Amino acid sequence: MTDIDPITLAVLAGRMEQIADEMDATLFRAAFNPIIAEAHDASHGLYHAASGDTLVQGKSGLPIFVGVMSFAVKAVINKVAEAGDLADGDIFIFNDAHLGGTHLSDMRLVRPYFRDGQLFCYLASVGHWHDVGGAVPGNYNPAATDAFAEAFVLPPVRLARKGEINQDIIDILMRNTRLPQSAQGDLNGQLGALDLGVRRMDELLDEYGADTVRAALDALGGRAEQLMRAELTDLPDGRWEATDYLDNDGITDAPLPIKVALEIRGDRMVLDFEGTAPRCAGPVNIAYPTAVATAYVAIKHIFPALPANAGVMRPIDVKIPEGSLLSAEFPAPVGGYTETILRMIDVIFSAMAQAAPDRVVANAYGTINALSIAGKRKNGQPWVMFSFYGGGHGGTPEGDGLNHGNAPISTATIPPMEILEAAYPVMFRQWALRPDSAGAGAHRGGLGATYEIEVLEDNGAEAFLFGERGRFAPQGVAGGGASAMNVFSYEQADGWHHPPMASKMRGIKLAQGQAVRLETPGGGGYGAPGTRDPAAVARDVALGFLSPEKATETYGPAWQEIAQ
Repeated sequence: MTDIDPITLAVLAGRMEQIADEMDATLFRAAFNPIIAEAHDASHGLYHAASGDTLVQGKSGLPIFVGVMSFAVKAVINKVAEAGDLADGDIFIFNDAHLGGTHLSDMRLVRPYFRDGQLFCYLASVGHWHDVGGAVPGNYNPAATDAFAEAFVLPPVRLARKGEINQDIIDILMRNTRLPQSAQGDLNGQLGALDLGVRRMDELLDEYGADTVRAALDALGGRAEQLMRAELTDLPDGRWEATDYLDNDGITDAPLPIKVALEIRGDRMVLDFEGTAPRCAGPVNIAYPTAVATAYVAIKHIFPALPANAGVMRPIDVKIPEGSLLSAEFPAPVGGYTETILRMIDVIFSAMAQAAPDRVVANAYGTINALSIAGKRKNGQPWVMFSFYGGGHGGTPEGDGLNHGNAPISTATIPPMEILEAAYPVMFRQWALRPDSAGAGAHRGGLGATYEIEVLEDNGAEAFLFGERGRFAPQGVAGGGASAMNVFSYEQADGWHHPPMASKMRGIKLAQGQAVRLETPGGGGYGAPGTRDPAAVARDVALGFLSPEKATETYGPAWQEIAQ
């Protein structure tokens, strides 16, 4: 193996990260749908030629894809092993979530990268397509009981062979979406990102040589493992447990426990999810690759200085019980995976808070609130406004939580109101911070938000919501309090109504002028509320973040003297 000096290693690490970042940027600028173009629900990376392990990932894409895309690449490696052929210019495409993780809306493209006739690594692109068929526009079907009710399922197939695109595959894809123009634009953007990745890798290897770059990739994985072991060694040995709950699965109105036992011994960690609810009928199941990737995301939050590659996970054993909703097999529905992985992160944080409270933050708002409003325009053309919405982040050891942030599984952004109003026949009556929604603490949680969206199209529309935290509030840590829960309302001729299952519902008919309203949770608090600075309480009251009544009830009357 070629030895590599630290300076060259640092330069090559930066160059390869830049390649992945540039692939991200290429897709974000080329994509047609706002979930990719504005919200950045996509990712790109470089993956090991033999194992599929993540080597490098872009910093602008979703962290959850770091882990799951390695499973996507492995699925392609397995298919190639069965078929026995792989050529320069081949491109594989699929959305099968049980093989590649996450859910069926995420379309994955995997391309082998060859150097001097030999496979060097894989490049991969994943992006959330706006619609891929299924029973409801936008694919977050809260009533799905199998994958077929969620979306069109595509196993790994060759989209291109030796550089020649198979138009038949594209024709099948475009026939299975309500929005073929959007899907075609997103596909072209992903293909363009892969082309750019190949060109940039050619330039890199021309400059440094294949042996040197390969040595750098091996060294980066080894150093990530060493750093992780050193971090674990600094923590106390022990075993800590935490349990939280999903509201329900959208089919049966019963809570579903997510449980973890976190154990540290020397330079190793075990995350054991024994005791988690069994596979359920509704779409809050997740596939095994998604569960493992979620553990990685939580670890990256706890140890933020570590690099984004598979070496980080070598000292960590993630135990996912068979038959649980964390290891669902095809064709179990997995469309609401976001809600379940957010709860996984919450329980990992809550367990780690018992071992090292200075390492974690309190629970964030804990739901993406996947809301779709769809209908037909006067000319008969369908429209689908699918988006996700923000809430408060948890209080931290250093300060208050972020108001109105995006979910901690993501570096994505919430699509701007102006973009949504320009693209769809809707009007936001309200887009504001939600007072009294933050969890109390020495450092309070961030505030949630209130969104009220009116339908303008005189043909009416139909809405669905796939959310969580309607019955179990985000928790504080280190003595901090819980935040407000999620509240969803929809307007009908006789007034406002709430879903029977609190956070999930489909088939909501909306006439012109009627609206839906989301009141999202805040973040949990950090530290005992009684130790909060009265001046900070007075400031929150002055800004309208906290009502005077709630301030006195939670923190006592000391703030009133400062306010006067």
